[in-house]
Amino acid sequence: MRVLDLSFPFAKAWSMSFRIQDLPEDDRPRERLLRLGARSLSEAELLALFINTGLKGENAIAIAQRLLKDHETLTGLSRCDAAELAKQRGLGPAKAALITAAFELGRRAVSESVVKLKMNTPELIYAYLGSDLSALTQESVRVLLLDTKMCLIFQREVFKGTLNESVAHPREILLPAITHSADSFVLVHNHPSGDPTPSSADIRMTKKLKEAADMMQIHFSDHVIIGLPREGRLPFFSFRAAGMI
Repeated sequence: MRVLDLSFPFAKAWSMSFRIQDLPEDDRPRERLLRLGARSLSEAELLALFINTGLKGENAIAIAQRLLKDHETLTGLSRCDAAELAKQRGLGPAKAALITAAFELGRRAVSESVVKLKMNTPELIYAYLGSDLSALTQESVRVLLLDTKMCLIFQREVFKGTLNESVAHPREILLPAITHSADSFVLVHNHPSGDPTPSSADIRMTKKLKEAADMMQIHFSDHVIIGLPREGRLPFFSFRAAGMI
């Protein structure tokens, strides 16, 4: 059984000059997926299944390779909304909608798999919200409300934008916890830069929130900052794990 290796220059040029339906059947992404499973395909080949048709001199796989190169990573590409993707050469509204829907289904599937677990570690919190928040280009601040067993009761986005003292007043964050009679809560927000290291504003605001939560007798379980995976560091920062709460 022959599989086209796109890592060789000749194979890349060959794949770009042919429509996918002109490739040998063993090399077509859809047929290989059905025969060998989705894990047998590269990211570009998986993306090509949603693109489906190419341009003159550039088939769907080549378009997918270009998109991944231009956006550096699959996460970078997932940050584009449908309108932005539709402007990319070789896509258009219909293909952009399919790709956006695929990313959203993936994010929801990841969240669904952990939602019934105890949210008592930053790893589980990252598994629940990481794919969603890391795809955003602006900060989003979420509150996870927990019951006495540390299981999720409710999630709410309390605001968007830079997290600082002028907008992140403790009352906006604590109000959902009071309304839903939560035993404890976790504050989660993202850093679109990808670096989850807390800023001085993050630290000051967390301290103020901890003082307010203690007064209201609501347990402030953790503040988790979501970033992007990078070699040599975690893709999140936990104030609880760092001993800062």
